[in-house]
Amino acid sequence: MHGSLPGKAAEIRALLLSLIDTLPEGAALPPERELAARWNVARMTLRRAVDELVIEELLVRRHGSGTYTTRPKVARWLGMIGFSEDIRRRGMRPGSTMLEFRHQKAERAAARRLRIPVGDAIIGFTRLRLADNHPMVVERTTLPAAYVPGLQADDLNGSLYDLLTSRYGIDVVSGTSRLEPVMPDAKTAGWLDIPTTQPCLAVHGISFDSRDRVFEYTSAVYRGDRYAFTTELRTTTPSPRANAKGL
Repeated sequence: MHGSLPGKAAEIRALLLSLIDTLPEGAALPPERELAARWNVARMTLRRAVDELVIEELLVRRHGSGTYTTRPKVARWLGMIGFSEDIRRRGMRPGSTMLEFRHQKAERAAARRLRIPVGDAIIGFTRLRLADNHPMVVERTTLPAAYVPGLQADDLNGSLYDLLTSRYGIDVVSGTSRLEPVMPDAKTAGWLDIPTTQPCLAVHGISFDSRDRVFEYTSAVYRGDRYAFTTELRTTTPSPRANAKGL
């Protein structure tokens, strides 16, 4: 978005970014009139540059109070990419803490999601996913045990997808996800180190492998103060037949 800024506004943006780098998170920026005088720029030009950084969530305006620095959210792409790879792409160090790990038999709901018979063995585990040691996501995963023989809790300290590919020959090829806003329960909030009043984003999804098997069902709760989701939207080209019918 900032690529459209004219020369002077781009220069002020650079000065603002340099100023932000010197301030701790949550620090107040000097008043606009002071910055405009310091940098010899019109208030309107300064305000436009500030607006851009507010949109990018590097700054936040508080009505009647001022403008403050803030921690940018991680922009998670909705696609077939695991948490570990996504975090590494953003220059952070992924990590995991195993919270729960259990073998059990599939009840009707789990069997339906995984497309396996009721009573088949499944493995369910819950992990706290970290970025630079900061809690980001509580992720609950269920796998058909027959697809991952010998899988143990100690195997799951890193990327699940890397493990599935290297050990079990399972390649992720497609999946579906559903997002919804949620408020965390007390246990989830404790794991994420947030209050129960902090809105979160829940993502529920299934993943398919190259044999068209559902090999995974996930239900993850992302911190709403640290995550934003991004997806790519494309228009579909109407068929000539549809155009001929005026559809």
